Amino acid sequence: MWDTTIIASRRSDGARVIQKTKIIVAVAGFVTLLASAAGAAPLELPANATVQAERTVALGSLRLPTAPWREDGLATVRIEGAVRQEAWRLGGGGITTLQILRPLREQLQKAGYDILLECRAANCGGFDFVGAIDVLPPPKMYVDLSGFRFLAARSADGESGVTILVSRSQAAGFVQVSQVGPEGEISVAPAAGSQPLIGIETSDGARAPVERTGASYSLERDGRLVLDDLTFESGAATLGEGPFASLAAVVRYLNDDPERQIVLVGHTDAVGALEGNVTLSRRRAEAVMERLVTRYGVDPEHLSAEGVGYLAPIASNASEAGRTANRRVEAVVPAAR
Repeated sequence: MWDTTIIASRRSDGARVIQKTKIIVAVAGFVTLLASAAGAAPLELPANATVQAERTVALGSLRLPTAPWREDGLATVRIEGAVRQEAWRLGGGGITTLQILRPLREQLQKAGYDILLECRAANCGGFDFVGAIDVLPPPKMYVDLSGFRFLAARSADGESGVTILVSRSQAAGFVQVSQVGPEGEISVAPAAGSQPLIGIETSDGARAPVERTGASYSLERDGRLVLDDLTFESGAATLGEGPFASLAAVVRYLNDDPERQIVLVGHTDAVGALEGNVTLSRRRAEAVMERLVTRYGVDPEHLSAEGVGYLAPIASNASEAGRTANRRVEAVVPAAR
């Protein structure tokens, strides 16, 4: 059963009719995540995927977003039943979010699922969108607010649903799979044998060789680069004089291809209120963007600046070393349209 509703914030909705879904099949070389009660094909991740966190609700419901975030909230459809959420980590670099999501989408479509929504970071609604869906806590599920992808799908009979949230850190890919369906047992089974998913995906789906060293390779391989040599005055957005090797690397990356884009994302530690930290992080990203334009001659059409405050740490804020690492600006390659 499902209905249409609007919600405006993150929520977890329990106490619904108990239903279950049979959700396993191990296929050689892959981690099997999902098979519908109607005998649909399994949803598979590469064998180097490992479960980081899981949550099961025997009596619950899952809300599937049907449109990006709007000012009046998030449009969803709700399916009742047994609900299971899992966060998976794909170790190793060189994995793009599209490279992770596209095979999962194709498997769902082949299994007869209808895609209700597929979007990426800014198109989804960024922070507001992530705040309105149910996400397993970090660091088990890492979400890059400027670079995630999301998909919601529903079975043809409306009795089962899946949402997939894909993100990436510098070292690994992350996938959260949330699923709901009719009565049955929900479980997962890993199977060894396949090669890890690595490489840079080209427009035709092939894996292209890339330069194996340097910051440009880091941007191509990881889709992001921490500009770790930048200096700012404490609590301020004034960028030091430099020169900064990281900015020269960004310029080289952009000059290699006139179609390339970069999003500069500011981050802070967790000291102080979120709103003030978001503002400070955005101002620092804007200062970096201005430096690239005025001193390096980068076309501003190839740049944008965002700030997420302390919402995407790369280290613990419990130590000074961790807080220092979290105070940073990153160059992020946006997902291809």
